[in-house]
Amino acid sequence: MKTPVILASQSPRRKQLLEWAEVEFSVVVADTDESFPETLSCAEIAIHIAKNKALAVLEKIDGGSTIIAADTIVVCENKIIGKPKDREDAINIISQLSGKTHEVITGVYIHKPDQVIAFSDMTKVSFYELTQAQIEFYVDKYKPYDKAGAYAIQEWIGVVGISSIVGDFYNVMGLPVSKVIRHL
Repeated sequence: MKTPVILASQSPRRKQLLEWAEVEFSVVVADTDESFPETLSCAEIAIHIAKNKALAVLEKIDGGSTIIAADTIVVCENKIIGKPKDREDAINIISQLSGKTHEVITGVYIHKPDQVIAFSDMTKVSFYELTQAQIEFYVDKYKPYDKAGAYAIQEWIGVVGISSIVGDFYNVMGLPVSKVIRHL
């Protein structure tokens, strides 16, 4: 009998990526504390938060399932950039990323009935210099308020604003899905 897989995330992008990979899964989410010890590296922070998500879901279900949890953070000039609070914050965040290279780090925590796997993946993303009009257009049309770094690479801004990426494109969407599949 195959072990049921649970995605511990309400992210529509993570759900879509697992569907594209033809993984059978259900979604279970739980409120999770996203704070972290100040001593952790950026990669460790993403894994720490992913682990907390997985463990919160584990408390809600009967054992025997494989739980996949992930957390994505954006780091620019050694500063973690979270989700924007509002329109003005989103515009400020994208303005900070404009013309620069930043890192997108996704921490993954896979809790199997007999094994735990934790890892992170990092992708470098470079933006062209964006105009204020481009930034405002994107924020007003796509409302990226639920996204770390205030953007989604698969939307308009990724098509016209990104000059290059080094690493896994799908990691920037929120899940290094090929690495997850190898661990499943």
